[in-house]
Amino acid sequence: MASNYEGYKSPLSTRYASKEMQFLFSDQNKFSTWRRLWVWLAKAESRLGLEISDAQIAEMELQISNIDFEAAAAEERLTRHDVMAHVHVFAKQCPSAAPVIHLGATSCYVGDNTDLIVLRDALKLLLPRVASVIARLSQFAQSYKDQPTLGFTHLQPAQLTTVGKRACLWIQDLIMDERALSRCLEDLRFRGVKGTTGTQASFLQLFNGDGEKVKQLDLLVTELAGFQKAYAVTGQTYSRKVDVEIVAALASLGTTIHKMCSDLRILASRKELEEPFESTQIGSSAMPYKRNPMRSERCCALARHLITLFSSAANTHATQWLERTLDDSANRRLTLSEAFLAADAALLTLLNISQGLVVYPKVIERHISQELPFMSTENIIMAMVKAGGDRQVCHEKIRVLSQEAGAQVKQHGKDNDLVDRVRKDPYFSPILEQLDTILDAKTFTGRASEQVGEFVKEEVEPVLARYSEALKNVQDVKLNI
Repeated sequence: MASNYEGYKSPLSTRYASKEMQFLFSDQNKFSTWRRLWVWLAKAESRLGLEISDAQIAEMELQISNIDFEAAAAEERLTRHDVMAHVHVFAKQCPSAAPVIHLGATSCYVGDNTDLIVLRDALKLLLPRVASVIARLSQFAQSYKDQPTLGFTHLQPAQLTTVGKRACLWIQDLIMDERALSRCLEDLRFRGVKGTTGTQASFLQLFNGDGEKVKQLDLLVTELAGFQKAYAVTGQTYSRKVDVEIVAALASLGTTIHKMCSDLRILASRKELEEPFESTQIGSSAMPYKRNPMRSERCCALARHLITLFSSAANTHATQWLERTLDDSANRRLTLSEAFLAADAALLTLLNISQGLVVYPKVIERHISQELPFMSTENIIMAMVKAGGDRQVCHEKIRVLSQEAGAQVKQHGKDNDLVDRVRKDPYFSPILEQLDTILDAKTFTGRASEQVGEFVKEEVEPVLARYSEALKNVQDVKLNI
């Protein structure tokens, strides 16, 4: 007998994604949804006058979740058709209803409509996760809105910002992702009851040419499935442009996660900020002292995979010929599931990170002290001018002292001693009492602190208000691996 460890298993299911997201893309959920769709179709057809009894519908409803997977697999090996295999198995379980199962429908009635239901439910699962990360980072931003830190442009030290203000940059991207995913959910429609090429010809025949009843059938099944609208026109499938839009939003979320976690990895390398690190966690098999940012690295890895999936969805839509071709099938089985599972896994890991971020202010202050003297030179010049000095003379004095201090840093690996050089130069004696104030890091962060408060109130709080109930139940995320 083959071992359970001798076949391929996706890391998304064994290591990363949540049980809830895995269930949405499971065979149990997929095929029980097929059966619900057959029940809804039968109910709607019965309501509109076809000879389908309540007893037949009741018989079908009893078997919705009772799926014989082995029998279905055996049927598919014979028929080479997954939908018909499940029709046959379902019919054997519901003998009185067998004549009306799948009546007038095509395979895409169950296949595509199930995909749309799963996409809807998956978006509903992801959106509160995005909101949870926004909420936690918002708390973090407000806690550290006044903490000065070096800003970086070109990955070189630049004008100061604050730890909280930098976090708002991450949050702003996540708010854009929430908006994009929400729009995908709001725009999502049902394929409905459209027939083999989207013309509804088979249903028109069932209802003896009564087009109004066919329209009502489409509407009834759409409502039973929990959708407000169906797509007005389809081919055999709903347009794969829908997949493109959704995977694009997920891939865009991937860029946000990758950018934020890359920032965290850079800051961790500077020992300014760390992701959670458990007491029993091992950073390296060879270097026991290491505290590697493995969670952020995992997020980046998952995000990169997620980003690449966009091209798969885009190429699938681009190559669908006329009313449809089947070369989308195998691709979509991989792309749609992995996009949501990867997004789910990355968001859960990101939430775990955001719930336990650690800031090291003393390290940040040390780094500021290495760069701030250079950044403060303009302020020193202005103070000297106010004290009666000549601007050009002062500029030359500062230039020479800065070059000398820079040489100490770059050529000799010493600390930045520009401030000491200024203190020792008699020329600057008129402003020595002001020097500590001039060099106060908080005077170099502009309106960063105020911007955090304004941003949270104007941009963050309206988003979180939409998820107030879901956010009440957010618990600390514990990563299994």
